Formats: sequence, C-alpha cells, structure tokens
Amino acid sequence: MDVVLFFEVHQPRRIRPDLRRVFPRTPSEHEVFYDELNASIFKRVVEKVYRPATRIILEAAREVPGFRVTFSVSGLALEQMRKWAPDVLSMFQELAALGSEFVAQTYYHSLAWFIDREEFREQVEEHAKAVEELVGYRPRAAENTEFIYNNDVACALWEMGFSTVVTEGVEWVLGWRSPNYVYKAWGCDARVLTRNYRLSDDIGFRFGARWWDQWPLTADKYAAWLEATPGDVVLIAVDYETFGEHHWPESGIHEFLKWLPREVAKRPRLSFATVSEAAQRYPPRDVYDVPPWSTISWADERDLSAWLGNELQREAFSLLAWLYPYAKALGGDVLRLWRLLSTSDHFYYQATKMGPAGEVHSYFSPYGSAYKAHDVYMSALTALLFHIREKWTVEAAERLSFKDERCFWAEGLRLCSLKDLKSVDRSFKERHREELLKWLTDVFLLPLPAAERYVRS
Repeated sequence: MDVVLFFEVHQPRRIRPDLRRVFPRTPSEHEVFYDELNASIFKRVVEKVYRPATRIILEAAREVPGFRVTFSVSGLALEQMRKWAPDVLSMFQELAALGSEFVAQTYYHSLAWFIDREEFREQVEEHAKAVEELVGYRPRAAENTEFIYNNDVACALWEMGFSTVVTEGVEWVLGWRSPNYVYKAWGCDARVLTRNYRLSDDIGFRFGARWWDQWPLTADKYAAWLEATPGDVVLIAVDYETFGEHHWPESGIHEFLKWLPREVAKRPRLSFATVSEAAQRYPPRDVYDVPPWSTISWADERDLSAWLGNELQREAFSLLAWLYPYAKALGGDVLRLWRLLSTSDHFYYQATKMGPAGEVHSYFSPYGSAYKAHDVYMSALTALLFHIREKWTVEAAERLSFKDERCFWAEGLRLCSLKDLKSVDRSFKERHREELLKWLTDVFLLPLPAAERYVRS
C-alpha cells in the first residue's frame, strides 16, 4: 500500500482591526492589512514549523530510500517565504529535486470558485506559475481551497491539465467504500484521491491529547496502524502547522515526524508515493460522485459551513461577489486587493459555531469574536469600494460585463454591457431613456454626461 503524506501550507494576510480610522481617505494596501502582525506570526511559524519540519523531511528524503511527500503551498505563503524565509524555499527546491510533489491550488487560498469560474482558473494558473518559478516544480495535481470539491471542480481542474484532484473522504459520499483507493471523477477522467480523515486527525488533532486512549502516539505505533489498514493508497493530509504550532515541539511532534519515515520503511507492505504517483499507479475502483448542490470540504462538518454557514458570512461574501466585476474591469492593484479579500480565512473568522468546531475557529481568529471579524472585513470591503470609485474610468466601464440582476431587461432584450447597449437601435434607447440613464450612472458608475452620450449614440 502506498502512503501519501500531504502537507497544507498557508498563512493569510490578516486585516487591520482599526481600519475605519483611515476613512474617508482611501487606504493603501499596507493600511488595509495588519502586516506587522502577519510578519510576527509568519516568522514565529517559520521558527517553530517550516524550518525545523522541512529540515526533518529533507533529511529523511536523503536517507530513507523512496521517501517522498506532497506539499500544497498557497501563493500567499510563497510570497511570505520569499520575503522572510528563502531558506525554506531552498529546501522545498531540493525536496522537489529528490521526488517530492507540489500541487496547485488557488493562489490566494480563496473562495473564487463560487464567484467566477474564469477567476478561479486564473488564480490556479497564477499559483502553478509561482510554484514553478519559486520551487522549480510544475504541478500535475491540484486541489481547490480547503479540499472544497464537487464534480464540476474536478472536471474544471482536469480541463486545465491536472490529471489528479485531491479532496476529503466523506462518509456520506463513500458509503460502504473505503477512502483508501483511487477513484474517478464523475463526468471526466480526473483521478481522485480522498483523505483518510481518521488517520489524518490522529496526527492533526489527537496527537497531543492526553485524554486520548492512544496517547502518546509514537511513530512505530502509527506505522503499525498504517500497515494494518486495507486498501491501495492511504492519504494522510494535515496542516503543516501541525508540526510545531498546533502541537508544540515539546509534545514530541518533531520526533514523531523524524521517525515515521523510518518506521514505515521497515514494513515491506508499505511504500511512499506522491499524490500523482499513487493516482497513476492504481486503477480507479469507482466513481466519486459529488453533485454541486452537495459540495464537500475537509473543514468542520465536511461542507461549506465553515465559510458560508451564517448570515454574517453570506452577507460579506455576497458583497465581495458584487464588487468583483468592478475590480476585474480595473485590474492591477484593485484586482489584487479584491483577490486578497477573497482569501477563505476572512470568512472562517466570522463563523459563530459552538463546541469543538467553534473552538478551532476561535483559535485561528485574531479578532476575538465573529462579530468583530465581520465588522473588520466589511471595513476592508469599504476600502476596496473607495479604491474602485477613486480609480474608475469610462474605459473601465466599457470592460464591465455582468451575469446577474444588474443586467438591463426591456422588451425581451437583456443588456449586460456597454457593448450590448451599442448594439440596440436608437428608438429603443429613446423609449427607455430615463431607465437607461439611471442604469448607466448607478451600475456602470458613469458621470451623467457620459451616460447621456451612450444613450444618444
């Protein structure tokens, strides 16, 4: 059986909590994001996790025959590594040269899939390019943010050239089947690898839990569990911060990581593989069918509720989606700011869950409460709106094209862009002159003289 160790590496750019003090002046990107805190957290995680854990994995890759792992490093994490931890990038480069794999995801670890498919594609391609430039590896496999998955996600990634897609092994999808096999996506030929969440959570959540009847978890015990697990491939996927941040070095987590490759190598039934190697080595046993209305993830209840589960989150997400066409039309720094605000963490902080899931959300949030996180995020969207209004031009309006209720409907015609308006005859424009002027000023943000020119033309 192939053992696939998969490490998710991501650090967001958190929003400054006192952003409102800048208004009504348009804040800069540095004023929107709390870069002092972001730098402090990132440097701490580098010292506790990225540097020691990567060094341990690299030593194992040099010493243990066949040992290799898979990383998924967000574009935001890559940016911060290039700035504050170039030595970690160098170790990633050597790991790639020794056979480890780096998969693609959305550059901004974002929820772009639910806003615009072309934007999703651009973010994934931007990420793949960054991985190739900074790590020296061209991704062949991919995941959506936080293992968010449905049939359409898998086939969109497959059409982009990724042969393998990684997601969660959800019980209601698998039914009687095991996650420890290769599956095929419904609707296309993408191979699908599903996470074994029980064995993954033994490391990710329960490793340091003294109440657990299997504590302490040692490398030889865990390797024995893997050896006794039926199947072709077992995908163990955890946040990379597990190794030193979520479980501090004093817990023994680094020793566990050091000895696990060696303990697995002792067992003839087990071998190491990357995501792509395992997916191509075994034939698909069945179809992994996840319709879009039942989209899954690896968070909380294995659905979308971690980011879109309450009214605060949905209101914030709706406004983000509403502003996208304007940011896209402007491009440049404005689109970059929109993309930074599409990062899934901003919505994760706004969750109002109770119990264990709520504790995890609170652990990651820098704001103290979901309501404060929502207020801070809405201030950031206000800052984005200031940027849009300040930089808006007629040329940007001409690049706008809508797909929602902002289209103009009349007499059986549907107008969604200024190009559409130019294509209709002058008599139509005269009959709907007042409505069109209001549409052009309110939706396309045109000054009245420019709007009148479009109606007369």
